[in-house]
Amino acid sequence: MEQVSREMLHRLAVERSGELVQLVSDLIHIPSENPTGTQREVVDFVENYLRQAGISYEEVGENPDFPCIVAKMGADEGFSIILNGHLDVVPAGDRSQWDFDPFAGTVTDTQILGRGTSDMKAGVAGLLFAMKLLKESGAELKGNIRLHLVSDEESGGEFGSRWLCDHGYAEGANACLIAEPTSANDIEIGQKGGLTVILKAAGKSAHGSLGGFKGDNAILKLAKVLEELPRLTTIEGHFKPSQERALNNSIQRAQSILNEPGVGEVIRHVSANVGLIQGGTRPNMVPDYCEAIVDVRLPIGVDHQEIEDMLASIVAESGVEGVTYELQWKSEGNYTEEDEAIVQTVKRNAEAVWNMEVIPAYQWASSDARDYRRVGIPTIQYGPANTAGIHSYNENVDIQDVVNAGQIYVLSLCDLLGVQ
Repeated sequence: MEQVSREMLHRLAVERSGELVQLVSDLIHIPSENPTGTQREVVDFVENYLRQAGISYEEVGENPDFPCIVAKMGADEGFSIILNGHLDVVPAGDRSQWDFDPFAGTVTDTQILGRGTSDMKAGVAGLLFAMKLLKESGAELKGNIRLHLVSDEESGGEFGSRWLCDHGYAEGANACLIAEPTSANDIEIGQKGGLTVILKAAGKSAHGSLGGFKGDNAILKLAKVLEELPRLTTIEGHFKPSQERALNNSIQRAQSILNEPGVGEVIRHVSANVGLIQGGTRPNMVPDYCEAIVDVRLPIGVDHQEIEDMLASIVAESGVEGVTYELQWKSEGNYTEEDEAIVQTVKRNAEAVWNMEVIPAYQWASSDARDYRRVGIPTIQYGPANTAGIHSYNENVDIQDVVNAGQIYVLSLCDLLGVQ
């Protein structure tokens, strides 16, 4: 019988890659839309997969509609790594806009098609596949793997990773790998934080026929303030000298992916989006109330006080009376240092499998990585994806991305857990 080794496990990952592709297809075939659908069927499927692989698991959480699956394999002592992913997907939306059935899990010669392929059932499948190979091989791990699969990421994570971190399930871990979608040539080691700003304007009602002559139009008042909100984007992050390389890589990457003049600077600067506005009762009434909700994203090093100071200045300088604001704090920009073992190990193996340079980079959005970093765990994201189709119609993932991700996960787990 062949001795279990890193080389053997890598070979198995290549030889059995068809199993991984089928697993992705099977997961896509189970709709798990959030918030419009249910997570029960996909959770049951994953639990059955773990059970057949001989991996003990537990279903936990305080909301039965959004359960978490936790599993552990390996030794009690040694390096402990969390593998994290989410099973929920955003709604497919208008089916007529799709060129294929979003939940058929169709496999072509080069791609797997459907909602959740890139975000992030292909990544979840890669994690499950890697754990199964290690378990079936009988490899002696000098440490342990903890699986955290959640079903409430797309709606904010209150009952998912945040709950797990708040209830001690991440305690004692040395690293966390989240299989969220990235480009093949970058590892996400940091991301922006966020907060919600609620702006309110109070006016005075009057008959619509007297608009401009009587009453105090709350919509127009708030509009004057909203016009100045782009000033928030002049606030820059505060990066350490050791972060400059990743920052510059991230700006170039964002510029290349998003392909708009100057868009790469979104990594360095605050962004602000007026995403919702409500005001007035009827067209023939001068509105006495208006409210806007603004999504503000904070680069690394910026805290809520800088945002509040700028907002106070914007409101005061507008000269508009009766405008107030409220900040709902979410998270700070967060990051993992480049020299952490999880970063360097995945980088080394990704470069070997892909035969190209892989760079650590910062993300312009946010994810569950913030929860693990919040409790002090070095955390990265690296997962198979065609990023252009995420949260859009005709989502897909390249089979080669999926197969390579499976190999990278297996090799990285071997290196971190002492399988030589």
